[in-house]
Amino acid sequence: MKTIIENIISRQIIDSRGIPTIETDVILNDGSIGRCSIPSGASTGKYEALELRDKEEKNYFGKSIFKSINNIEKVIKPLLIGKSIYDQREIDYLMIEKDGTTNKQHLGANTILSVSLAIAKAAAKSKNLPLYKYIGGIYGYIIPIPMMNIINGGAHANNKLDFQEFMIQPIKACSIKESLKIGVEIFHELKKILEKNGYSTTVGDEGGFAPNFNSNTESLDTIIEAIKNTGFSTDEVKICLDIAASELYKNGKYILAGENKEFTSTEMINYISNLINKYPIISIEDCLDQDDKEGWKEITKNLNEKCQIVGDDLFVTNYKRLKEGIERKIANAILIKPNQTGTLTETLETIYLAQKNGYKTIISHRSGETEDTFIADLSVAVNAGQIKTGSLSRSERTSKYNQLIRIEEELYKN
Repeated sequence: MKTIIENIISRQIIDSRGIPTIETDVILNDGSIGRCSIPSGASTGKYEALELRDKEEKNYFGKSIFKSINNIEKVIKPLLIGKSIYDQREIDYLMIEKDGTTNKQHLGANTILSVSLAIAKAAAKSKNLPLYKYIGGIYGYIIPIPMMNIINGGAHANNKLDFQEFMIQPIKACSIKESLKIGVEIFHELKKILEKNGYSTTVGDEGGFAPNFNSNTESLDTIIEAIKNTGFSTDEVKICLDIAASELYKNGKYILAGENKEFTSTEMINYISNLINKYPIISIEDCLDQDDKEGWKEITKNLNEKCQIVGDDLFVTNYKRLKEGIERKIANAILIKPNQTGTLTETLETIYLAQKNGYKTIISHRSGETEDTFIADLSVAVNAGQIKTGSLSRSERTSKYNQLIRIEEELYKN
């Protein structure tokens, strides 16, 4: 009997920041159910596909998503009922065509993605396969190295830090279990250092600490202290930064308000280059504004051999924007966030384009997350090699790490 979509049900749930988001169930005629919930970003690139919100102040201050639910019930569900669950690409493009806009502003990227990812989950359950194995087949077998966000700043925290994320990456770890052991020990040592020096140990949106440091370098120095106090070296554990420079770019200048500094594009490049020369930084994300194309070209030329240069707001998981970046020799890595583009198919197309052209891929969460672990499976399915899912606290972050532990156990049980 052909396995087909029998029903689609969606609902409004609450994400990790107490903001509504959408969760969708795809139900098959064999009884299998795929369920997926969609995250939301605080720091978003202006070229991302549109996240549909109701914008009615009386409901969750305009953040409710009943328009999305209605679009699924009235538009998407009639389109997909009776379709084979295994036609992921065909189904995704049916929804894209039905929306009819370049940024999914009609149906909403969050709306379409909730169905797209739930379809993949339902298909995997119907085949009695783990999700990573259904998506990746025999190809997906590499457990990613996590980038662990241990200090939050920028749009993710209420402090003076200009940079958005200060992360550690245990590059010498041989397993996700070892990576997490290293990360957890450094995280708790960092907490002790902050407490000893009178800083707050409350955490930001992504589970990292949000101390009111006076400078980015103070954060970097404190992280290195925590690494060394825990018995590790900066050869074993490196630092990664998300600068989120589009948030700092005002009237043609990069404004680092926390440090009372103002830079031109060239000066910003020099500032970042000096940090990389001084500290064990191996990855910088969104180091310049999303539209500072000449700056991106220059920093890539200068730092390509020294550092992973990651485009997030720059590329927004968009095939065409990545293709342009490759042609212009901009960046050497891409952050992958499925909700920036709106379907699993488009996400995979962008990943494959990056990998084909030698760009590193990092699968990423958002600041407003749910307990859904889809990105953990996706990271293994496509052999991304790296994942960002936040800090070592808050269950919407650790749920992804815990899923990777299960996948690793299954892949290497023999």
